[in-house]
Amino acid sequence: MAHEAENTSSTSQVEESDPDALLSPPPDARPEPGLNGNPVRWYDADRTESYTRIAPFQELHDTSIEFFYKPITLTALGFGLAALSYVAMTQDVLEEGRDKRRVGAYAAVVSFLMFSMIQFRDGPFIRPHPAFWRAILGINLLYELALVFLLFQDLNSARRMMTLLDPSLNRPLPEKSYAEHCELTPQNIWDSIDIFCLAHALGWFGKAMILRDYWFCWILSIAFEFAEYSLQHQLANFAECWWDHWILDVLVCNWLGTYLGMKTCQYLEVKPYEWRGLRQTRGLRSKARRVLSQFSPHDWTAFKWEGTASFLHYVIVVLLLAVFLAAELNPFYLKSLLWMEPDHPIVILRLAGVFLCALPAVRELYQYINNPRKAKRMGQHVWLLLATILTELLVITKWGKGQFTEPLPLYVRWAWMIGGILLVLYPAIRFGVPSVRKYVGKQKQKRKGKGKGKKVQ
Repeated sequence: MAHEAENTSSTSQVEESDPDALLSPPPDARPEPGLNGNPVRWYDADRTESYTRIAPFQELHDTSIEFFYKPITLTALGFGLAALSYVAMTQDVLEEGRDKRRVGAYAAVVSFLMFSMIQFRDGPFIRPHPAFWRAILGINLLYELALVFLLFQDLNSARRMMTLLDPSLNRPLPEKSYAEHCELTPQNIWDSIDIFCLAHALGWFGKAMILRDYWFCWILSIAFEFAEYSLQHQLANFAECWWDHWILDVLVCNWLGTYLGMKTCQYLEVKPYEWRGLRQTRGLRSKARRVLSQFSPHDWTAFKWEGTASFLHYVIVVLLLAVFLAAELNPFYLKSLLWMEPDHPIVILRLAGVFLCALPAVRELYQYINNPRKAKRMGQHVWLLLATILTELLVITKWGKGQFTEPLPLYVRWAWMIGGILLVLYPAIRFGVPSVRKYVGKQKQKRKGKGKGKKVQ
């Protein structure tokens, strides 16, 4: 009892001597180790970026099929080494005396992609699996390294190197022009319809899925046709009839692909997403439908670029438009310089690869622009894709010296000069003039305030 009295008296003394003690908040509790009190395991390392909106020490996993998201790094290493050992040391697979350079190069590529699938950071997409998009990033990196290597080669050496991939290459191709029989007749239009019309529509379907904006796609479509007009003195296949440019390309193929792509985006935007695991799904048909749904998006974000909302948005949209135009024009120049047909597998693989790389890249860029608090730095996909397109431009600029001797026509120079002036004049009027007026108004208010202060004194 005496001890309790001493504690009571000491407490009362503290309360009397420090009346603010009752108002001060209690000290914060010491945080528990691990994640919400649970110990963090060694394979729970965080590879996520801020734009993925994921809490620390947590990756965005698809909990409906948890088995496929368990780390198997050591198991993959064991299987990979076993496969390499079998291929490299088995006589019936690699006969002695045969050229093994091609098989060795393929093995090195597969090994690098395996490393990228396991160790690269996650991107913004998780379907069908984050490892798939890590492999896409690895393919982009391999292509960028190949471009850097080709940048230090001359054009003739590069053409000879292409024969290692396809012995039928390194042969000059005849120039083909589409600006013949330009009379607007049903027969001429029918003769112009070929497999490339379907390729046009599929390409613009993919662009709509990437950009997710009607106006952006229309501006890009018209800008590309003007680019073809401007560069047809260098590439003969850019020369087309006027109705081929504006009717077949813009109003038919490009519009059809953009329309179907945007309708797909709208469907994915309003579609209800409810993910259940295979164990919770009953029936063979339901399980098959669940397996197929693994290759559809986990969620969907509608893009609103708002190029006129602010000066920063305007600059980003113009730069993105320029990068897309460069990505569209680069394969035409590369296949012309390397003597490849438009339907060559290398050209098709390049187009498909850029499409797959652009899907997460544009998603990262949109997050970086519209949510800078969470996206503290530019994502890895958009950074690498931008480097790839610029490297392609460097390669084309180097190899193109002496190949395109015809000078730029005067009317093309004037057209691009007027376009550049308009691109600069619009933001100056739209953003610069209001900013100047606002600044002048603030200065006048400051001067009036100082004048009133002097009168009072």
